[in-house]
Amino acid sequence: MEQLTDIGALDREGIAGLVAELGQATYRTRQLVRWLYARGVVRFEDMSDLSAEFRTALAERYVVGTAETVVRQESADGTRKYLVRFADGVSVETVGLPEGERLTVCFSTQAGCAMGCSFCATGRAGFVRDLSPGEMVRQIMLVARDFGRRVTNAVAMGQGEPFANYDAVLGALRLMNADDGLGIGARHLTVSTCGLLPGIRRFATEPEQFTLAVSLHSAVAVTRGALMPGVRSVSLTALRQAIIGYADATGRRPTLEYALIEGVNDSPAELEALVAFARGLLVHVNLIPVNAIEGVDLKRSAATRARAFADTLSAVGIEASIRTERGADIDAACGQLRQHEVGRGISDRAL
Repeated sequence: MEQLTDIGALDREGIAGLVAELGQATYRTRQLVRWLYARGVVRFEDMSDLSAEFRTALAERYVVGTAETVVRQESADGTRKYLVRFADGVSVETVGLPEGERLTVCFSTQAGCAMGCSFCATGRAGFVRDLSPGEMVRQIMLVARDFGRRVTNAVAMGQGEPFANYDAVLGALRLMNADDGLGIGARHLTVSTCGLLPGIRRFATEPEQFTLAVSLHSAVAVTRGALMPGVRSVSLTALRQAIIGYADATGRRPTLEYALIEGVNDSPAELEALVAFARGLLVHVNLIPVNAIEGVDLKRSAATRARAFADTLSAVGIEASIRTERGADIDAACGQLRQHEVGRGISDRAL
């Protein structure tokens, strides 16, 4: 028997094409998107305002894929991490971060990652496959169900390099943003890239006001190349020009992410290079104390060093902040995500 395709492989444009192919009116696209994402219905037969003929045609061609929580862990600070498994057995990790009225989801765009960043557990595990738009959106839906509230923000800062899977990521963002999808404001949807220039340039042309973050981690070429071998060929000059082009085209302020690592990128010379790189740019520098990962001997910079970086940047007019750590006790913090099933205990509860 031929295996049916997950309809989550289609973005909104693909769904519109399917609707047209099946001879349905254009408004059916909106109805179908609403059933799949706003309502989370998993059987075509339950989509009651679609005609029986349309539902049968959909069921003959597609299935609605699943996103199953294999392991759920909860941090002392309320952060929740999920090992999420899709229908083909591939898994990713997703994080829910509640803060007051906000609920942010850090979602994955690929299973694994090919960038190989030395301070990141995902990169060390290697690349498995790209995720579809539906698989990304279902991570948000899963977290919303678990918390029993709507997600207000979503960041593509989980596993994977988003711009290596550009079309699917953009399709997912548009479904998250749509009022017949998840209804998350465009400015509350952020994509974090290692610095893939074609992606940054293309992202600058998109009509939505999505937010950009760039993983910099050093403004010294040799240091950055050692930390981030996947983008060693991307020159800092070209990266800076791409950031300028993005800010000029959109009027929006991208974030530069900088994980502070003791003895690697926290020296006075590294700080001087960071100041030179960021001076004159419309950017916000987010300083991140590096997090421990198994098998890597990298230590976070002292808090005083992080404060010195922030103060120096602010003193020369560069907006800067030190990221508040969330979920480190369950390996849910920046750089710690990987496809890993921990032993189940009190804090490792399957849903």
